[in-house]
Amino acid sequence: MWQEFQANMWLYISIPFISGLIGYITKVVAIEMMFSPLEFIGIKPFFGWQGIVPRKAVKMATISVELMTTRLITAEEIFARLDPKRIAKEIEAPMTAAVEEIVYDVAQTYKPGLWEAMPDFARSKIVKKVQAEAPAVVEAVMAEVQKDVGKYFDIKHMVISNLLKDKRMLNDIFKKVGRQEFKFFSNAGFYFGFGIGLIQMVCWLIWHQGWMLPAFGGFVGFFSDWAALQMMFRPLEPRKYLGVTVQGLFLRRQQEVARDYAALISKELLTPANMIEELCRGPLSDRIMDLLHRHVRLMIDNQSGMVKPLVVYAVGTQQYIAMKSNVAQKIMAQLPETMKHMESYAEDAMDIRNTLVERMQRLTPTEFEGMLRPAFKEDEWSLIAVGAALGFMVGELQVQFMLH
Repeated sequence: MWQEFQANMWLYISIPFISGLIGYITKVVAIEMMFSPLEFIGIKPFFGWQGIVPRKAVKMATISVELMTTRLITAEEIFARLDPKRIAKEIEAPMTAAVEEIVYDVAQTYKPGLWEAMPDFARSKIVKKVQAEAPAVVEAVMAEVQKDVGKYFDIKHMVISNLLKDKRMLNDIFKKVGRQEFKFFSNAGFYFGFGIGLIQMVCWLIWHQGWMLPAFGGFVGFFSDWAALQMMFRPLEPRKYLGVTVQGLFLRRQQEVARDYAALISKELLTPANMIEELCRGPLSDRIMDLLHRHVRLMIDNQSGMVKPLVVYAVGTQQYIAMKSNVAQKIMAQLPETMKHMESYAEDAMDIRNTLVERMQRLTPTEFEGMLRPAFKEDEWSLIAVGAALGFMVGELQVQFMLH
């Protein structure tokens, strides 16, 4: 045996290194399989692959939003931090500019001759009255939304639809939250593989059986995947073994992960822009539209005052009703653009990032594990199986290398 080792020393020394390489490569492949490709590549349904996270995007997004809305922050809490009066003040300038165009368009549509025949000071007075009231309409709408947020705003739909629209963002959440764990996962594959490779080297030196290297390769791919996952998430609670405190690597990083996660979510998902988009164009936007209609009708009737009968006579009752509806629709269409001017205030007022950090740091280990574990748990068996298969194939190549 010693003579055999001396005669082929470099071949034998290569065995644990190749085994370590098998462990490393199978982990890198497993991580790539979790996130890539974003869309299915191959021939459906029998041959091909799509990243586990993008393929299970609906489920993954639902898991993310469930944690977010049940444990971290609620829509009611977010909206309660906004001051409708301050919002009205922030959008006053852009709303004033938009209203002038809206009044002109509506007047031209319903009674162009009458509008053109009016003196400039009269037209100007009408425009200024509506301009003065428009921000107050938005203030009143926001105040009513705050009273029953769930009726007008669906935070789950907002988060899930944005994640499904951009699967890359969904990938980024899991990648950034678990970046240290993914690095460990790959490196651990090498060390596990190297250790098993030492045993493999001795066994080959003793028995020289052709089946041994593929079998060991398959075992390295399988065992290193399984063991690395266990070290990332187990034990949940800190435990002492021989005086050493042990806890899952991901769980140990709870404070750091909380900061990374909060920064990403507050910047990409729970943003004022996304919330305004959801209010104005989401599945409940018709309720916002009804609310806006009601307040616009009141505004126009109030501004018409004593001349309302004359206006109704000039344009007709149905035209007058349609005119109010048209004004509301145009304000609604302008709202997302107008509300951009309050985003800086809203971001500071809602303080989502700090809220998420504080509450994530207080999550129990079981709740915290649920942030990253689903990415591994979905089709975990297929990742381990692919690792074993790759290890087996490399082991077979290793046999040919050793023999020839």
